[in-house]
Amino acid sequence: MKQPIHRPLVARLLGASAIALVTALAPLGTASAQDAKPAASTPAQVDPRHVWDVTPLFADDAAWDAARKQALADLPALEALKGTLGKDAATLRAGLDRMSQVGHRVEKVLVYAYLHYSTDTRNDAYQERWSLAQALSAQAQAATAWLSPEIQAVGAEKIGAFIQADAGLAKHAFRLNDMLRLKAHTLTPETEAALAAYGPVLSAASNTYSALANADIDWPELTLPDGTTRKVNQSGYQSLRQHADRAVRKAVFDSFWTKFGQYATTMGNTLSAAVQTGTIDAKLRGYPTAVAASLASNDIPETVYRTLVAEANKGLPTLHRYFKLRQKMLKLPDLHYYDIYPSVVELDKKFTLDQSRTLTLAAVKPLGKDYVDLLADLTAKRTMHVYPSEGKDSGAYHWGTYGVHPYVFLNHQDDYNSMSTYAHEWGHGMHSALAQKAQPYELAGYSLFMAEIASTTNEMLLTDYLVSKAKTKQEKLFYLGQSLENLRGTFFRQTMFAEFELATHDAVERGEALSGSKMKDIYCGLLKKYHGDAEGVMKIDEKYCAEWAFIPHFYRPFYVYQYATSISAGTYFAEQISKGGTKARDNYLNVLKAGGSEYPYPLLKKAGLDMATSAPYQALVRRMDATMDQMEKLLAE
Repeated sequence: MKQPIHRPLVARLLGASAIALVTALAPLGTASAQDAKPAASTPAQVDPRHVWDVTPLFADDAAWDAARKQALADLPALEALKGTLGKDAATLRAGLDRMSQVGHRVEKVLVYAYLHYSTDTRNDAYQERWSLAQALSAQAQAATAWLSPEIQAVGAEKIGAFIQADAGLAKHAFRLNDMLRLKAHTLTPETEAALAAYGPVLSAASNTYSALANADIDWPELTLPDGTTRKVNQSGYQSLRQHADRAVRKAVFDSFWTKFGQYATTMGNTLSAAVQTGTIDAKLRGYPTAVAASLASNDIPETVYRTLVAEANKGLPTLHRYFKLRQKMLKLPDLHYYDIYPSVVELDKKFTLDQSRTLTLAAVKPLGKDYVDLLADLTAKRTMHVYPSEGKDSGAYHWGTYGVHPYVFLNHQDDYNSMSTYAHEWGHGMHSALAQKAQPYELAGYSLFMAEIASTTNEMLLTDYLVSKAKTKQEKLFYLGQSLENLRGTFFRQTMFAEFELATHDAVERGEALSGSKMKDIYCGLLKKYHGDAEGVMKIDEKYCAEWAFIPHFYRPFYVYQYATSISAGTYFAEQISKGGTKARDNYLNVLKAGGSEYPYPLLKKAGLDMATSAPYQALVRRMDATMDQMEKLLAE
C-alpha cells in the first residue's frame, strides 16, 4: 500500500485552488516499494516520453521568472482594493476578477517551480526557485488577508444584491457566500491579525515533534539474519516491518516502539499543546467543539465524523475476520501486531508502465467512453515524470493548474504497487481535468474531503478488473489480498486515528489534563479494541502502544478521517457503477465535474450518498466480507 506524500496546498487569493490541491496518496502508517530511496537513472529512465513537458506552464525559466516578478508587482494593487469592494457590483466584480488573475499566475509559478524541485531535490537552482515561489505565495495571501473581513462587513444583503445585479459575479458567488457564512466565527480584524502573528508560536508543537522524530532521536541498529545492519529509524521501520522473517519483524517493533516510548513525556507535552491550541481556537470562534470548528471550512456536519467512527466500530467483526484470515494464510500459530504488514500472497509478476496504462484504461471502461478517451489522451502526452532517479523525491503526487493538463509524478518500479499508484494518481488527474472542463477557474477547486474519492474509485475498478482477468488462483488471491489490506489500512486504521483525536479533544473540552501516559492509555485501548486483543484475535504488546507518539498527522487535527470517508465513498460509487446503468455512472461523474461549486456534503447527497448515514461505511464492510468470501472459496479449492 502507498505511503502519503503531502504537497503544499496553495490557497487561491479567492478561495481554495482546484488544481493546486495536491493530494496525499494514502493514509499514514502504510508502506510500499515506493518508499524506497529512488535508484540511479538509467538510459531507459530518461527517455523523453517518461519525463513531463513543463512548457505548457512556461516556455523556459526566464518566462517563469518574469511571471513571478509580474505577480509581485501586482500585489500592491490588490492591497489598494481594500475598502472599495462595497462600493457597487462592478467594483466588486473587477476587484475579484483581478484577484483571480493574480492568483492564477501565482499558482502557475508555484507548480512550475515544484515540478522541477521534486525531480531533483539536490539541485540548488530548483531549491532556490521553489523557495522564491513559496515566498510569493505567502506575500500574495498577506496582500489579500483583509478580503473576508471586508466582505463580511459589507453584509449578506448588499453582497446578494450585487450578485443579482452583475452576472459576472456568478463565478465568485460561492466563495462570497462562504465568507459570509463564516462571519459568526470570524473575530475582529485586530484579533485575527494578532492570532495570525502568533502562527509560528502556535505551530511550535508540530515543529518540535518533527525535529525530535526526524533529527534528534538516536535510532537503534539491528543486525539482520544475513549479517547486514540496518538502522531502525522511520524509513527502516517502514521497510523492515514487512520482512518475511517473523523474528526480524518482532525485533524491529520492539526496538522502534521502545525508543519512541522513551520520549512519551516530551511527545505528550507537544501533542497536548496542539490539542489545546485547537480547542481554545474553537472556543474563541464560538464553535461547540474543536471537531466542529475543523469541519466548518467545508461545512461538513459533525455527524459525518461521528457516524464514521460509530460505523467502523460496528464493522470490527469484519476487521477481526480479516486478521484471522491473515493468520491462516501466513500459517502462524498466533497473531501479533508485527504480523500486520507482510503480504499474505506473493506474486512474481512485473507491470511495466505500458501495462499500467493499458490495464487502467481497461479497468475504467465502466465510466464510459468519454472518460476513457480523455484519460487515454492525457496519458499519451508528456504529462508524467515516471521513473526513480538520484535526487528525485519519493512517492507520487498529482498537481497542475487551471488551463493546463494535470501532471502526475511517479516512481514507477514495474510492480503491482506502481500500477495501483498509476491508477490512483490518474483518478486525481481525471477529477481535475473534468472539473476544469466543466467549471470556471474560481469553481474548479475541490476539497481534500472530495479529493480521494476519484483516486480510490479508480483503484477499486482496477482491482475488480484484475481479479476478473486473473489466470491463476495465486494471482487472484494476490489481488484480493492487496485490496483487503488497502481497505484495512485506509478505513479502519485511519478511523482508529480519528477516534483517538476525538477522544483527546473531548477530554480537554471536558476540562481534563492530557499527558503522554494518558494518551498512551487512550491509544492502547483503541489499538486493542480495533485489533481484537480481548477476543483473542491479535495480541497487542503494551510497548507498541507508543505508536500514538509516531503519527505526525495528529498535529493537523481532524485531517485523517477524510481518508476513511473518501475510500468509503469510493467503495460505494464503485459498487453502484458495477451494477450497471448510466445513472450511477453519471451521478459519479457529475460529482467530479462539480469541482468546488458546492460543499462536499450536499454534493455527494445529490449523487445519492449521504455521508452522515451508515450507507457508505456499510458498503465498504460489505466489500471486505465479499472479498474474504472469494479468498476463502479459492483457498478451499
